[in-house]
Amino acid sequence: MTPGTSAPAAGLCSTFCRVLQEPLPGTAVVATGWVVVEQPGPWGAKAPTQSHLDPEFGGSFDDECKKVDVRFGLIRSPGRHADSVERAHQVFVASTRPGNSWLLGGQVADPSELSDLDLGAVARGDRAAAVASLPVLTPLDEPIVLVCTNGKRDECCALLGRPLVSGLAERVPGRVWEANHLGGHRFAPTATYLPAGTMHGHLTVDTAVEVLAAADRGETVLTGLRGRSTWTKRGQAAEVAVRSLIGDLSLDSLAVVGEGADTVTVQHVDGRAWIVPVTSAPADPPRPDSCGKEPFAMSILHAGTPVSGPMSGPMSGPISGAAR
Repeated sequence: MTPGTSAPAAGLCSTFCRVLQEPLPGTAVVATGWVVVEQPGPWGAKAPTQSHLDPEFGGSFDDECKKVDVRFGLIRSPGRHADSVERAHQVFVASTRPGNSWLLGGQVADPSELSDLDLGAVARGDRAAAVASLPVLTPLDEPIVLVCTNGKRDECCALLGRPLVSGLAERVPGRVWEANHLGGHRFAPTATYLPAGTMHGHLTVDTAVEVLAAADRGETVLTGLRGRSTWTKRGQAAEVAVRSLIGDLSLDSLAVVGEGADTVTVQHVDGRAWIVPVTSAPADPPRPDSCGKEPFAMSILHAGTPVSGPMSGPMSGPISGAAR
């Protein structure tokens, strides 16, 4: 294993996933925007209401985010969990839309100040309106990495995520944060790259750094790619299939523009389009989706070979998220 990571132990949900070679595309969370706030100290399984964050605020703000397809989460700086000393809380806000992805950062004295944030603006990618609603936010040029490390949520995230964070903190200091929950424990160690919202699983320190370097160039990496949170899970699987076919890694080049009963249409900014068959089937054999849970025949997405569709004119302007 690469330094800074650990081999998954027998009995962990991530071990089942690796041994059974479960496909990763189509397993990212769905969110057109992200809001994360620094909250040191211990986290429970449901960190927004089980941490040193005010539970009333955490629960209500999380609910408001979900209403507009924005993901809310807690983050911690690597190696600094004690929160006995009062200090400002780092905040990151991101829009994931191709052609209009952006990242804002700032600090608040109290996380409850996020109540002023225009979540609708975040969801539709209106950066100016988001900043106007919470002026402490300013544009950031460098992408950041969120790594799930919450052992109260799943054992794999702690055992595999924390060593990854430590390794990344040495290689890319200031650009990696522990996150309370990113979904897909069985793909641990798993990470989200903001602002694009691309999610990767089964990472090592080397591959995580490679993905971050690609993000700096406005690109992604196919290795371990679970999908881009902008799209539905079927859309994620289809977009990865097209990228794998044509070898285009530019984050802004592809968009999911339509979904049928068993197909997804992916379009390139140059006007090319592909129709991708996307089906789901029960997992065989059954497997747990989290440590300590009983195996079951979960639904797994499979994207077939993309077929060229009708050519259209080149797309211009920001690309909107797919219909949910």
